[in-house]
Amino acid sequence: MKLGVFAVLFAGKTFEEMLDYVQIAGLHGVEIGTGGYPGNAHCNLDELLGSEDKRKEYIDHVHSRGLTISAFSCHDNPVSPNKEIARNAHETFTKTVRLAKLLDVPVVNTFSGTPGSHPDSKYSNWPISPWPSEYSNIYKWQWEEKLIPYWKEQGKFAEDHGVKIGLELHGGFSVHTPYTMLKLRDATNNSIGANLDPSHLWWQGIDPVAAIKILGKENAIHHFHAKDTFIDQENVNMHGLTDMQSYGEVQSRAWTFRSVGCGHSIQEWSDMMSALRTYGYDYVVSIEHEDPLMSIEEGFSRAVKNLKSVLIEEQPTDMWWA
Repeated sequence: MKLGVFAVLFAGKTFEEMLDYVQIAGLHGVEIGTGGYPGNAHCNLDELLGSEDKRKEYIDHVHSRGLTISAFSCHDNPVSPNKEIARNAHETFTKTVRLAKLLDVPVVNTFSGTPGSHPDSKYSNWPISPWPSEYSNIYKWQWEEKLIPYWKEQGKFAEDHGVKIGLELHGGFSVHTPYTMLKLRDATNNSIGANLDPSHLWWQGIDPVAAIKILGKENAIHHFHAKDTFIDQENVNMHGLTDMQSYGEVQSRAWTFRSVGCGHSIQEWSDMMSALRTYGYDYVVSIEHEDPLMSIEEGFSRAVKNLKSVLIEEQPTDMWWA
């Protein structure tokens, strides 16, 4: 495995400044936003798609520093009932897949999206209870009429371009658990898999090691985000895990995103790295920083230090003892 970073946290730096910073930190991979929620501070899709010279210059900047691009990321809602949002998300996604093929970037990360509740909806609807029965009806309609048709087509598009899709399992979106990930994958094709982020599993009550085993057995982990979550049980007792308070309300929130090792023990992170190796994931572990208690620099440095202590970088030797 190699250590990388989701470079969106360095959006204030130029492309070359960001790469220099990552190289000095001793990392090997960068995950780069191409639009949508992550923005496109370090990747002008139209410019790069339109010029082979620009693409060569771009990738040379990366490779000359001993780095690789682990993934392009364009998290958004391509099945939004808002037609403009859906159109922009779709166009960014397809452009990103095309650029990924041209630059030999193996993975494009995004969200599954969340449809509305019926054909004339204005807003997305995330049903999380089977009763009252209208929620079950909405859930069935979303999957059969929106999610599966859209991702069946996009899965084929990605497959034709030799690119894997990493859907982040994120609350608020239709694919947010190992089950919903495999449900969509089974209905589409194997180019669709997970961009697995344990921070979103913890607050849903899912054990990340167990999720790695479930998805790893299906070869369905295409990328991995390294971000932690602190669960405050006293606040859970008040607000539950579907806490609607602003992320800035750290004192009263049920859970808060933290830098690696600040929400769960280093042993738990070590267990995840071992599970990734055991179940076939031997790619980049990409640091994501959304810690409200730390600066970007301190949160990033803490994550680098902690992950370097548990990352399994070398291939195993023969079992000389057996």
